[in-house]
Amino acid sequence: MHAGSGFLERLGGRYRPSAVDLLLALGYIGAGLLLGQEQPPAGWRSMDGPGAALTALVGLVMVARHIAPVAVFAAGSALWVLFIACGYWPVVNSMPPLLALYTVAATRRPRTAVVCTAVVAGAWLYAGIGNIEHSSMPTVLAQAVLFPAVVLVVGRGSGALAERNRQFAELTLQLRGQQEENARRALTEERVRIARELHDVVAHHMSVISLQAGMASYVFPTDPAASRRALDTIADTSREALEEMRRMLVLLRVGQEGQPDGQRDGQGDGQGDGQGEDGGGAAHAPAPGLDLLDRLLERVRGAGVEATMEIAGSPVRLPQGMALCVYRVVQEALTNVLKHAGPTRAAVTIRYERRTIVVCVTDEGDGTFRPNKEMSPGHGLIGMRERAKIYGGSVTAGPRALGGFEVRLTLPAPTTGDRPGGLPAPGTGDVPIR
Repeated sequence: MHAGSGFLERLGGRYRPSAVDLLLALGYIGAGLLLGQEQPPAGWRSMDGPGAALTALVGLVMVARHIAPVAVFAAGSALWVLFIACGYWPVVNSMPPLLALYTVAATRRPRTAVVCTAVVAGAWLYAGIGNIEHSSMPTVLAQAVLFPAVVLVVGRGSGALAERNRQFAELTLQLRGQQEENARRALTEERVRIARELHDVVAHHMSVISLQAGMASYVFPTDPAASRRALDTIADTSREALEEMRRMLVLLRVGQEGQPDGQRDGQGDGQGDGQGEDGGGAAHAPAPGLDLLDRLLERVRGAGVEATMEIAGSPVRLPQGMALCVYRVVQEALTNVLKHAGPTRAAVTIRYERRTIVVCVTDEGDGTFRPNKEMSPGHGLIGMRERAKIYGGSVTAGPRALGGFEVRLTLPAPTTGDRPGGLPAPGTGDVPIR
């Protein structure tokens, strides 16, 4: 499509003006020859062979007016003056020089256009003086000033309009390029977001599954009931992980019509993979929020970590994106507890302050932690900080003075315009107060 458009533009820009100029030149030649057959006014000679040849030359010069406007104007005006000097009626060949003047005015600098206008006015005056016995000088002066001036004004206006159109075309191309760049940037950001979500889901759920599987294998000979409970936790955790991954990955398959690929291909009639409406609902279910923190802590407790949660202050209902940010930060922090601290105690504290929301996840460590141990930020910590930055917050993580580790998330509290001072709007919150 773009290649064809470019070819048409090159075709129009290179060949169309020459074809139009050729047709105009032939038309002027024909009109001049027909006009020359009429009886000229008193004082001018009738058209003959040399006059017809000059008329043809004046017209043919106009073919190149877009290639070399000034040179064409000079040649046409010189032939026109020669035509007048030979005693022929000036009106016969007056149109080609005026057309050349229009082209110069539209495509060249104002100074050049004014000089060419003066040349046309001088030629007109020369014609009137050459036949002064049968001419009215006031009429000649009016024509010498008015006709070239009108052509000059029209030509300058046409040139300005063409320049604006060219600028608009360039701006359109720039805007189109910016839109494409914005679309690519948005696509990249969405892919990064989905990759971050997948990291959080896989890191947390796989850590729980790995710990539970190891425990089930270890206690199976001596405590089958505990082993069965571990297997049940693995089943629940893997099912939830699959649901979250399906919900995120289906976003990559949604087409332009807002339907998954299978439905666009005619496979969405309920005879697909057997998931039916439930599968689609799970795929498009809302993102995790604060209401799922209880389930998250239950899984962590099942993995051997004594996890508690405390709510302080007056809870407010968070926007979905901010609630997801809190959930993912808590999830990542507890996942790090499972990976690095082993069986220990962890505490999640959500404190609603006047203008901020502070979330702290702390653990007591495994008893061998050194407070001055050098820490290197991994993908999890980077992801947490990027999430917090989206909502104007921050994340700090580091060892505690008494041992263990702490992750602190600080977010600005959501505000509403109808409350004085921009205070947080009251609400029941997504997490029950304990």
